[in-house]
Amino acid sequence: MDKLLIEGGARLTGETAISGAKNAALPILCAALLTREPVTFTNVPQLNDIGTLLRLLAQMGVKVSRGSGDDAGTVTLDASELDNPVATYEMVKTMRASILVLGPLVARCGEAKVSLPGGCAIGARPVDQHIKGLQAMGAQVAVEHGYVHAQVPRLKGARLFTDMVTVTGTENLMMAACLADGETVIENAAREPEVVDLANCLVAMGARISGAGTDVIRIRGVERLSGTTHRIMPDRIETGTYLCAAAATGGEIRLTRTSSAYLDAVIDKLMDAGCDVVSERDAIRLKAPQRLTSVSIRTSPYPAFPTDMQAQFMAINAVANGAAVIRETIFENRFMHAVELQRLGADIRIDGNTAMVQGVERLQGATVMATDLRASASLVIAGLVAEGETVIERIYHLDRGYERLEQKLADLGARVRRLA
Repeated sequence: MDKLLIEGGARLTGETAISGAKNAALPILCAALLTREPVTFTNVPQLNDIGTLLRLLAQMGVKVSRGSGDDAGTVTLDASELDNPVATYEMVKTMRASILVLGPLVARCGEAKVSLPGGCAIGARPVDQHIKGLQAMGAQVAVEHGYVHAQVPRLKGARLFTDMVTVTGTENLMMAACLADGETVIENAAREPEVVDLANCLVAMGARISGAGTDVIRIRGVERLSGTTHRIMPDRIETGTYLCAAAATGGEIRLTRTSSAYLDAVIDKLMDAGCDVVSERDAIRLKAPQRLTSVSIRTSPYPAFPTDMQAQFMAINAVANGAAVIRETIFENRFMHAVELQRLGADIRIDGNTAMVQGVERLQGATVMATDLRASASLVIAGLVAEGETVIERIYHLDRGYERLEQKLADLGARVRRLA
């Protein structure tokens, strides 16, 4: 199993490009199930999760074509011969986003059998909101032997209210509603930019959607959707991660092919920490002070501070001047990286969903273990500033969400390499 070796102490400087957003690409690729016509996507990141989903779609009968070389980020999907609306446990056990095939399959085929998903062990992310929504639209849904089995001749528009804000739930129900009979209204909908990107793709395919980006989304069902070409939005979490890495190392970087439009809460906190951040049309510049000032954060659904950036800010607070309080309100088990950061010398105390971080002068290299995707990123940031060598084990989590991580870090001056 691959490991990452980081020799700390290098200040990140220079320029690198941000990849397409994994959390936008996954639902958008699933949207191809809704049409018999080919759909082409560009700026698709080359990640393990993307590869897993494409294999899953191929198993269902979808023709998958991937570009190479300069077109490596282009994927064309043709679901005209979709004949197996089943997502097996073997295919989806490593990726919770696999549940996103449920809505499109039910809408297109009138039936779906989808394994309950796996993925990062960061707490309960129940699919009951997905099931409840499909039932309200007329589907018969049963959970048997670890599978969600849904059937309906044709979904019918309905008024849906989710008990909790759920990104994948909003995306699943929005896709399902595109081919339903009548109008569907999703209340308490997720407002994330990735939801908006999916809606934009669906509209380009002929869907009638309004309100994406607000907490009420309206979808007027149509008889069929057509093919289109859609470019995946830049990855705001990858962007934020590299900004944090540069901030922690006292660096100065420019990130291209991205935007600050989706990162207001993160950039505000980086500026509070003492960084100078300049937004350009398709790029972001950051210049960090010699040592950061601690900043407290509280995670909440978009547009507030994202839970996917909590671990990275714990890492930068670990070496900042002062003390910070971090409150995690989204997932109940998302402080597992704190123990690993403590192995590097971080001063962190956990009390329920709250972490108290007292900045220290320096961290020391050690062997640590990644527990989930964003926890892995926090350990990378800590390793970049730690004295000596840090070895991060189980980096398959990183490969699920960060494209060419070690190459991009090396381009910025980090001393990092992969060990087999």
